[in-house]
This record gives sequence, C-alpha cells and structure tokens, in this order.
Amino acid sequence: MTSKEKGILIVLSGPSGVGKGTVCKALRQCAPELIYSVSATTREPRQGEVDGVNYFFKTREQFQKLIEEDQMLEWAEYVGNYYGTPRKFVEDTLNAGNDIILEIEVQGALKVKQKFPEGVFIFLLPPSMDELENRIVGRGTESEESIRNRMSVAMDEIRLMEHYDYAIVNDRVENACSRIQSIIVSEHCRKERVVNKIKQWMAEVN
Repeated sequence: MTSKEKGILIVLSGPSGVGKGTVCKALRQCAPELIYSVSATTREPRQGEVDGVNYFFKTREQFQKLIEEDQMLEWAEYVGNYYGTPRKFVEDTLNAGNDIILEIEVQGALKVKQKFPEGVFIFLLPPSMDELENRIVGRGTESEESIRNRMSVAMDEIRLMEHYDYAIVNDRVENACSRIQSIIVSEHCRKERVVNKIKQWMAEVN
C-alpha cells in the first residue's frame, strides 16, 4: 500500500458464540499490520487498562457530546455505561493508509454501515446451529433459558446476513483468518480503489 492510498474499514460480526473474539485474536498474530478499533466507554478503567489502548475512557458528559456531534459510528448503553466506536479514531487510521478492523455485534455493525457504507462487512457463521449451541453450552455460564434465548437471537441475526458483503464459516480459526486476509487483499484490488490511485498519480503529473 502506498502512503497515498486510504485504508479499509473491515467490520467483523456475527452471532454470540460464533468465535469473533477468537478469530480477531488469531488475526493479531497472522496479520499484525491490521489496526484494531479502540472503543470508547464511560466505565471506570480496570487495573492495568490504558487509555487509548484498551478503551478511550470518557465521562458521561464527554460521551454524550460525541453522540450529539455525530462522532460515534455506533453506541449503546449497557449496565449503566456507554460503549461505542469513535468516528475520529477510525477516520484518522484510514487516512493514514492503515486498514482497521472492528469486531462488533450485529446490531452495532448495521449502525456502522448506515454511517460508513464504504466499509467491508464480514459476517462470521458457525459450521452449524448445533455447533453454535455446543459452543455456548461449553462456556458453562449460561442457563438453559439463556441458551434458548441466545439461539433464537442468533437465528434472527443470521437472517440479517443479506446486509453484509461477505460470509465466512468459522469451521477452523486458521481457515477463517486466511479467508479474511484474502478478502482484504481482494478489496485493495477493487477497480474503484485502483482508479482513485491512478487519478492521484495523474493529478501529481499535471
């Protein structure tokens, strides 16, 4: 990538239990050039957490101002605290020529798409619904009712896959990582991106 070329926002989402976090953790190893989006929150920092690395820690007033100024690509309130994706961090990263990946739940991803339609949206699927249920059960933290609710929500979220650009089955983590890397390479080779680069070259010559 040349310094003139803008980076790409990759949004990875899918139902709870599909392995988004595991895949992103593996991507850190096999694609260290990828920048990972840092979320903002109003909760207090935990021991060892660093502002700007783990989260951008904000007061409620600061966060609400960001919402009012349309500086959040998406946000939600959970257990009394705000969480969201700051627009500035994403845009600064892209303008510097770096690709950035955002791991997020489905509803949040659709909000991001409304404000950032040029992003690349990838839906992560389980090998089967039985396997997804097994993964949720394997956590050992969910009641039977909670598992049923999560499976119902997962079916609803899978129906929203039509709003995404790509779908990847997370059968093995290394396979999912390889496919995501292939998508990123393909996106950088899209005609529209290459045409923009050529226009920049021509403008420099003239």
